[in-house]
Amino acid sequence: MKPNKLELSSVDGTQLNLEALYQIAPSCFTEVKDDKTGELRHVVNFKTLRQLLGDNAVEDADEMYQFTWPGKQEARREAARPTTKTLRPVVEDSVDWEHTQNLYIEGDNLEVLKLLQKSYMGKVKMIYIDPPYNTGNDFVYDDDFAVSQDDYDLFAGNVDELGNRYRKNTEANGRFHSDWCSMMYSRLMVARSLLTEDGVIFISIDDRESDNLRKLCDEVFGETNFESCMTWRRRTNQPNDKSKMIAKVSENIIVYSKNTSYLSEIKSFNGVPLSDDRITEYKNPDNDPKGPWSSNPWKAAVGRGGTKYIIVTPSGHTYNETWYGNQATFNRLLEENRVHWTDNGKGVPRIKIYLSESMKSGQAAINFLTCERYGSNQEGSATLELLFNKKGLFNNPKPVKLISTFINLATNNNDIILDFFSGSSTTAHSVMQINADNKETRKYIMVQLPEETPEDSEARKAGYNTIPELAKERIRRAGKKIKEESPLTTQNLDTGFRVFRLADSNFEEVKKAPAEYDQAQLDLFLNNVKSDRTDLDLLFGAMLSWGVQLSLPMASEEVDGKMIYSVNEGDLVACFAEDITENIVKAMADKQPLRVLFRDSCFARDDAKINVFETLKQLLDWSEEEAMKNIRVI
Repeated sequence: MKPNKLELSSVDGTQLNLEALYQIAPSCFTEVKDDKTGELRHVVNFKTLRQLLGDNAVEDADEMYQFTWPGKQEARREAARPTTKTLRPVVEDSVDWEHTQNLYIEGDNLEVLKLLQKSYMGKVKMIYIDPPYNTGNDFVYDDDFAVSQDDYDLFAGNVDELGNRYRKNTEANGRFHSDWCSMMYSRLMVARSLLTEDGVIFISIDDRESDNLRKLCDEVFGETNFESCMTWRRRTNQPNDKSKMIAKVSENIIVYSKNTSYLSEIKSFNGVPLSDDRITEYKNPDNDPKGPWSSNPWKAAVGRGGTKYIIVTPSGHTYNETWYGNQATFNRLLEENRVHWTDNGKGVPRIKIYLSESMKSGQAAINFLTCERYGSNQEGSATLELLFNKKGLFNNPKPVKLISTFINLATNNNDIILDFFSGSSTTAHSVMQINADNKETRKYIMVQLPEETPEDSEARKAGYNTIPELAKERIRRAGKKIKEESPLTTQNLDTGFRVFRLADSNFEEVKKAPAEYDQAQLDLFLNNVKSDRTDLDLLFGAMLSWGVQLSLPMASEEVDGKMIYSVNEGDLVACFAEDITENIVKAMADKQPLRVLFRDSCFARDDAKINVFETLKQLLDWSEEEAMKNIRVI
């Protein structure tokens, strides 16, 4: 064997760019076979990349080895297409509005995810979703990019380009899958941008779409970032449906990271709590004052690296082997009484692992989850029944134990957890429970379509007309129960949430030229804010546009009869009143704001606007460029 030649050239800039692009947009890469070597390699599909960058004029990408379906191209375009909608605060439905860090958002999750991008891009540590399983009666998302039957027939080969059908339409179920794939694809693409670099997504799914979901995630997150397909036994009893050869008692949880290499490098994940069986393996035969222990081998396995040196046992036996650690490390462990000699002091050493240490670090998670340890659908239903003193309010809610396991595994204190198919809000319940147990402050963002409960359902009979109504009440009751169970340790526990509702833009749409309007319509150019919108609507709309997080604390102050709003002690300071006075401007400047916002109609004349601009620039000692960037009107 001879040593490899030293690489004398500089790094390949093209390769670095490709690797960076793959981390940002893995879905624009595809596999091709090298004509010379025959090996498969990843190359950029530039048509796909242009679509991801919002170029709607590009033709559909060429067909090649890839996972595709009718409607995929438009789903990709839709993921990149901006939205004009906004989120309106609903203070009356919220809990502890002034202080909470949690969010509950009602609305189509694709639009909501787009709105969250500026404020939460790269900020979410974990996503858990339990999307529709495509059973035939759970698909409620009506996206604009669903293809027509005619387009589907042409794509699927059911008809030729002249519309002549030359085989039976046996692909109706195929279109059923296509609509589901389009719905999931666009949402996953936007959701990926919200994850931190070491972020992780967990997706519950059953056998119907599990294979398609894996293909979707391979494209969106990159197949190298696949972490696991976990199997969860969801029910404790044995079904007796003899109409089927194999009864279904499990579901899958597909797990991907945003960047598995970075995740492994910084190890921002945790172990799961030790199982009862594992705890029984810890003994204390030598009455070690540090308590029960188990042990790991010190002799290195073949091919696992290590350092070779001599170790002499207490009985005088000599071993010249390859060990996991070096001589100095072994000597330190020996001094700390962490070495256990096998075979009554004659055998090879093993290293003690104390139960007290393992209880803190936990054990590695596995990809098979039993309902005895991680909960079942029955347990999830029982939790809701206990909170509401009523059965059957929600079908098959996930158990808190299961979602808590994922949260404990993938997140740490202060992390943000997102669930954009939040259903009955088990995820919010789990976050609060973990925070209570660990005295920590994780935050959640729940997103749920305002889907109506069935008219004859127990939820409707109990007065909950929509799923969000039931879910919000579940969070209120769960938070109250957690605090009542541990009143001494949960005094500062955040059980509140700010409610927002997806709505059309805060502003009237102005399309015509000014000359085409009468005087009343012409006023829209001066004040196009919709008449039903409040100061808070405008404030939070601006926060979304400016990339300010919606959970930040806010305060208000009245000066000269006008309200001044301050977000996070000056991250954003706003006043939407008319006739801005000098005292108002000075009060806003005193808050040392990073950004200042006014309503355009606050100023009767342009010179008044200029005066306020110049005054703020002087009071805050901003340059012309800083002032232009940080002072805005809507």
